[in-house]
Amino acid sequence: MYLSNLYLPTLKETPNDAELISHQLMLRAGMIRKLTSGLYTWLPLGLKILKKVENIVREEMNRVHAQEILMTAIQPAELWLETKRWEEFGTQLLKMQDRHKRNFCFGPTHEEVVTDLLRNEVKSYKQLPITLYQIQTKFRDEIRPRFGVMRAREFLMKDAYSFHLTEESLADTYHTMYEAYCTIFTRLGLEFRAVLADSGAIGGKVSQEMHVIADSGEDTLLYSDTGTYAANVEVAKGLHAGDASPDGQGILKQAKGIEVGHIFQLGTKYSDAMNLSVLDPAGKSSSLYMGCYGIGVSRIVAASIE
Repeated sequence: MYLSNLYLPTLKETPNDAELISHQLMLRAGMIRKLTSGLYTWLPLGLKILKKVENIVREEMNRVHAQEILMTAIQPAELWLETKRWEEFGTQLLKMQDRHKRNFCFGPTHEEVVTDLLRNEVKSYKQLPITLYQIQTKFRDEIRPRFGVMRAREFLMKDAYSFHLTEESLADTYHTMYEAYCTIFTRLGLEFRAVLADSGAIGGKVSQEMHVIADSGEDTLLYSDTGTYAANVEVAKGLHAGDASPDGQGILKQAKGIEVGHIFQLGTKYSDAMNLSVLDPAGKSSSLYMGCYGIGVSRIVAASIE
């Protein structure tokens, strides 16, 4: 394409509402344009970069034998009522009604939908384990959208879900996904750390966040200067920079991070709530163990600029 044909509307001045350098530069370089609070249009240059990130994520998911699907963005309330998250998820859940007054939401995540899919299809342990993923637009009604695509209400996310007969199988896939995430962020040239984290509204007993190290990060991290321990301060209760590391290796240091990924061992939370089970080798009904694994594809673009 000739430069004369390229749609590249740049800005000489920084918009007043652009606080972070990534937001400022993405606007000035003609990568994105704001539609309204928390909603952005990706212009040709920005979309090329977004697609490059998306393709790296897709390649590494395929490499670990995750299979790509595409679920609906709009989800029926009935599924969320089964797991009791229709109210528990909070005000970030954008709710709506169709012309028949049936309740729906714009999906912020897809645990309910994928669990419903599997309970109608998988009947035997011989079909397990299964890992499915999608790269899709999500919506969370942030109380204060800011920092451009870093904390937008609508965003592009890769979310994967794995299903297992045993906890040991779940742990194996969790480790595989952890390694895949490390490969993704290494390929992207990012300085990152995996930290222990709160599972929040998603649930589960074990979870880790992946953070790009940046002074502009909203999260505070504590990590060992010589060991492997690292945690978000929200789960590192009573620990401070300068303390001995809980793993007995080194001293804790503090850094700021931008969360770009989160992986969870969910256990049987969703399968119990939605009656997802299979017959095990002994012929007995067994609830499936589940993991979920998210990456903020659009957020990575801004985090890499930071």
